[in-house]
Amino acid sequence: MERIKKSISLFLTMFRIGAFTFGGGYAMLALLENEFVTIKGYLTNDEFVDMVAIAESTPGPLAINSATYIGYKSAGVLGSIFATLGVSTPPFLIIYIISFFLDEFLAIQTVSSAFMGIQAAIGFLILRAGLKLFKGMKKTLLSVLVFVTVVLFTLINKLCGLGVSVIMIIVVSALFGIVFNMIREVVKR
Repeated sequence: MERIKKSISLFLTMFRIGAFTFGGGYAMLALLENEFVTIKGYLTNDEFVDMVAIAESTPGPLAINSATYIGYKSAGVLGSIFATLGVSTPPFLIIYIISFFLDEFLAIQTVSSAFMGIQAAIGFLILRAGLKLFKGMKKTLLSVLVFVTVVLFTLINKLCGLGVSVIMIIVVSALFGIVFNMIREVVKR
């Protein structure tokens, strides 16, 4: 019975987050962290950072992967189903309704202006989530080096239009971590 109550709570919380977060998974990271680490205590700060790493490196949208992870960690399989349905239902319904009159909707000046404001806010939410993750991350030479390198490379990638995919950045970072640790183990001997 407790898992059912927790699953329903997960659904309602994820539904609210899914309904009011524009910009995808990165924009909702700050809300997820606040809700499930700070308020509900379902995850520790370290578990949240691990969840983001897992959600980002597995196939599928970050929001869905995060919801599934949080739901499973909190209430097992039932929790993962409810949390995933909760976060995905609002965007689906909103897009479905908007699809009927999208062209007319975007032509409204007020709507167009609202979307410009929302885009600016999304940039801030993503930056805030990244800084919180960095703050909560265990600071080792490797983690700081990878973080700084990835941030700089991502900026160069976007500004110069290099077109290197995020997947490639993740794979190279993982390989760098493996090689770094192998070298460290050899040096210890």
